[in-house]
Amino acid sequence: MKIRIKANSVRLRLTKPDIDNFGQDGYLEEKTEFPASTFTYAIQKLFDGTTLDASFTDQKLTVFVPHKIQEEWISTDKVGFSHELPLGENKSLFLLIEKDYKCTDGEATEDQSDYFDHPVKTC
Repeated sequence: MKIRIKANSVRLRLTKPDIDNFGQDGYLEEKTEFPASTFTYAIQKLFDGTTLDASFTDQKLTVFVPHKIQEEWISTDKVGFSHELPLGENKSLFLLIEKDYKCTDGEATEDQSDYFDHPVKTC
């Protein structure tokens, strides 16, 4: 699972094995270690809700996915889901979860064997 953060935008990209694990366990996390602390990011299934949600607590970012969205995402060709999470004061946090496709970015040396085949490109 990859994360991209820019301003008030968080995007998680999941490979085929990530999607399989998320479908089976309802939870997936990655960690980035720093000299004095660790940043953790996760995706977690929720049984209630209709839209993506997120929290950031104790250096851990969690994106919550309603059960219905999770089921559609893992069992269809649907690329991803997004949601503008209101923060108040005319601010929002854009959340995006998506399947990671071959040939979208990354270095040519990056192993993309477990990525989804790109629906438009051939690499």
